Amino acid sequence: MKRWLKWTGYAVGGMAGVLVLTAAAVYAFSEARYRRQYTITPSALTILSDSATVARGEHLATSLGACVDCHGDNLAGRPVIEDPALGNIYATNLTRGKGGIGGTLTDVGFQRAIRHGVAPDGRPLKVMPSSEYVNLSDADLAAIIAYVKTRPPVDNVLPASSMGPVGRALFVAGKLPVLHAERIDHDRRHVTSVTPTPTAGYGAYLIAVGCKGCHGPSLAGGKIIDGPPNWPPAANLTSAGPTKDYSEEDMKRVLRQGKRPNGTSVNGVMPWRLTKNLSDDEIHAIYLYLRRLPPA
Repeated sequence: MKRWLKWTGYAVGGMAGVLVLTAAAVYAFSEARYRRQYTITPSALTILSDSATVARGEHLATSLGACVDCHGDNLAGRPVIEDPALGNIYATNLTRGKGGIGGTLTDVGFQRAIRHGVAPDGRPLKVMPSSEYVNLSDADLAAIIAYVKTRPPVDNVLPASSMGPVGRALFVAGKLPVLHAERIDHDRRHVTSVTPTPTAGYGAYLIAVGCKGCHGPSLAGGKIIDGPPNWPPAANLTSAGPTKDYSEEDMKRVLRQGKRPNGTSVNGVMPWRLTKNLSDDEIHAIYLYLRRLPPA
């Protein structure tokens, strides 16, 4: 009996030691990636402040750009995820108020953050969806920056973001890839401008900026890799999915009201509160592009 207890103690101690070593390895590996330094030299942008440019930036930031979805309607920042196990992620206060970075972040700093997912100190930003925003044209990126810089100051001091033990483990396992900077070709060339027209070509541009992050590169849907584990899968938007028989009015209803053709509501993860701001021409362009997609 004593020998059995002795060996049981050895086994339990060994398992505990393995768990401690595994946890330490997960922490060290994840921390090394969180602290990696990126040296980014962005292309030159001309940031205009005329009313048309600011209006374009506002439209992008409040529709497919989804800036207000994380940073709030006033761009003063707010919690994105608050879970001790998964992590505590806070969207930055972008205004010039107390706790904000609007008064100190340069145009180049904004560009690094939005298009490259990199903070002013060179570290990768967590959850910042730059793998989508890297598809923005130079003119549209400049318009968003111009709009953000016009926002009135709001005092809002937020804690620093941090990842919990489960979040770190999922990150190391490749199940929660929160660092978009790791997925971007930082040397790629960017389109100077895109003309907004009700065409499939413009629809492809809009979808690259605002839809592929959830629905996937082929728009075939499935698990949303950037979302928490409890998020539902994104719909398949190709002709193999449930939207294949949607009319343009059906698509418009989904994007503006969050309602399917049968009247049921889409899951709250679908940001129809933003896509409702899309113009008729933009929805038409998106619809034309989706109708051209092969089944996937």
